[in-house]
Amino acid sequence: MALLSRLARAYAPHEHRPLDGYVVAMGAFGAMAGALAAAVKLSGRPVPERPAMTDVALLSIATHKLSRLVAKEAVTSPLRAPFTRYTEPAGAAELHEEVRDEGSSIRHGIGELVTCPFCLAVWVATGLTGGLVLAPRLTRLVATGLTATAASDFLQLAYSIAKRKAEG
Repeated sequence: MALLSRLARAYAPHEHRPLDGYVVAMGAFGAMAGALAAAVKLSGRPVPERPAMTDVALLSIATHKLSRLVAKEAVTSPLRAPFTRYTEPAGAAELHEEVRDEGSSIRHGIGELVTCPFCLAVWVATGLTGGLVLAPRLTRLVATGLTATAASDFLQLAYSIAKRKAEG
């Protein structure tokens, strides 16, 4: 890790970049993806040549919702608390949190991951895609619930906008 610390200082001399934390996160992602691939291979389940577009759409919306749920929702803040500090509310039912700078670069890297819905989306999509092969019925059921929640979120926001416009 000393090599990564030197590399990080040379890479971004005026800003802390937790490269060793990123390496740990990439390793964990690789392990998760490898475990999913091994589980699929051991299960003997066929991998579809081309996923159905309905599954792609379902998992896309479910990935969006689960990524935002983990990264931004107040109810999941205990999962992020070891890596972040609460800053302020950030829109409808979401929080803005700052990544903790004290502690290790690994903690900082994890903090960046768990507060970024874009970053988490890769993890969530990989898990849901693996689930689609290993347990398709259950995965579709869970993804349907997440997709319905995402649609409801958009409808709630549209309702609020329409209500404000109607009230003048």
